[in-house]
Amino acid sequence: MSLQVHRLDDDPEAPFPPPDSALRFPDGLVALGGDLSPPRLLNAYRHGIFPWYSQGQPILWWSPDPRMVFRTDGVRLSSRFRRALRASPWVARADTAFVDVVERCARAPRPGQRGTWITPAMQAAYARMHALGHAHSVEIFAGPEDDAPLVGGIYGIAVGRMFFGESMFSDASGGSKAALAALAAWLHARGCPWIDAQVENPHLVSLGAASLPRADFMAMLQPLVRAASAAGPWTDEFGTRPVRALAG
Repeated sequence: MSLQVHRLDDDPEAPFPPPDSALRFPDGLVALGGDLSPPRLLNAYRHGIFPWYSQGQPILWWSPDPRMVFRTDGVRLSSRFRRALRASPWVARADTAFVDVVERCARAPRPGQRGTWITPAMQAAYARMHALGHAHSVEIFAGPEDDAPLVGGIYGIAVGRMFFGESMFSDASGGSKAALAALAAWLHARGCPWIDAQVENPHLVSLGAASLPRADFMAMLQPLVRAASAAGPWTDEFGTRPVRALAG
């Protein structure tokens, strides 16, 4: 593999190879090596590339074709789930439990998958991005009380007017769906039209995600990541939002 794929050098500001140079098998592999420093990660996301690798592997960088995305006004919740939300005491907050959300995503069981790609190094890297105001989480709590348990969440990276979703979890049925819907509503209100969901899976499709050819994704991405947007926590502006508002 190292003979076919670009190996990144030690300079975190060094450019990535173009996404259209990625391998077709495995689909979307662009480069290997480098590090998970904030400059490198921001450079990758701005160019439609993300890290994804397992413990013991070199860092692998991907840009698959096609690309899975959500429109922020297009998350689909079933009628049954909306009815449940109308009677739910759950609330959504942002950036109040980022590290906990990432850890729970790492522990969440995935069908057909042993272990996790959210390694300790990845967790530390995204914690650094969160401290710098680039990585965010939306959390679902069982109620508005300060000691209410966390029942779901989602996290990812914001660059300009684009959000790159990384992972989500549920500790109660529907927790991740509520987190995704709350994130999408927040982003849509702020003029951010898309959530990158990276790689297709049936669960995401059931929630309204769609595939875009990589070329279309890249064309859509560039003006969004260049848009001016201040880094920083979302906590105060997001506030505490009852999930029943997501029922429509």
